[in-house]
Amino acid sequence: MATKNIELVATPRAPHFVGDGFRVHNFIPSGFRLDMERMSPFIMLDYNSKYNFPPSIVPKGVGVHPHRGFETVTIAYKGKVAHHDSAGGGGIIGEGDVQWMTAASGVLHKEYHEEEFSKTGGIFQMVQLWVNLPAKDKMSQPKYQAIANAEMGRYELADNAGFVEVIAGDYKKVKGPASTFTPVNMQNAKLNSGGKADFSFPAHYNTALLVIEGSVKVNDTEIVPTDHFVLFENAGEDFTIEALENAIVLVLSGEPINEPIFAHGPFVMNTREEIIQAFDDVNLGKFGYLED
Repeated sequence: MATKNIELVATPRAPHFVGDGFRVHNFIPSGFRLDMERMSPFIMLDYNSKYNFPPSIVPKGVGVHPHRGFETVTIAYKGKVAHHDSAGGGGIIGEGDVQWMTAASGVLHKEYHEEEFSKTGGIFQMVQLWVNLPAKDKMSQPKYQAIANAEMGRYELADNAGFVEVIAGDYKKVKGPASTFTPVNMQNAKLNSGGKADFSFPAHYNTALLVIEGSVKVNDTEIVPTDHFVLFENAGEDFTIEALENAIVLVLSGEPINEPIFAHGPFVMNTREEIIQAFDDVNLGKFGYLED
């Protein structure tokens, strides 16, 4: 099998706030050639790098807003988030947990710092991804997957190198619990200093890394610091990650959905007409009701 080489390493852009509770660096879509078509099925990635929120009696976050046509995936590394949506999904995700919300035909949802975390404040670190849906599934029934850390697949690496945590897809036949509409791999490589892990994905899959903790060396050549994003070429299958210190690396690889993308605000559909319909349906109350 051939090596999958790095196409680019993206430095974190200046952060901005989403609501008042999420201070994020945006990597997808962005000016690094990381547009929705290039990164499909991963059409948005916001990274809340480590940030110390002061105590607050009123939880910070994002109020009620709609989504249609895709899935939102929130990975908690530090801190806790409370989520509620108009389809009845919701709960609290803490350190190591994931919430996977399929907006599909449409939901209203809100996300806030969990009440006790808000009162004490502390370090907050999260990734939120939007995963596109194929046209045939964009108007399917919304659903919600609460994935506790203990439910994730876990592959122990040899020589005390660490382990790979599998949220979706599989790593060396260890499967993740997330149900997906198209082939998606989402994994955390949690490596001890000097530990090494090898990965293999089909050449045509869009594949990327985000270094959450520490610094790593990719393919024995390229050193990638904390909070940097790596995009691989769509050629070759295999690559390696070596931890230069204790490290956590989010590994993403998915089969592109080769369909038109028409995105506007909180909606991602295939045509302009479908976007207009989404706005009409929200105004008509077809996304349900959720108290702010």
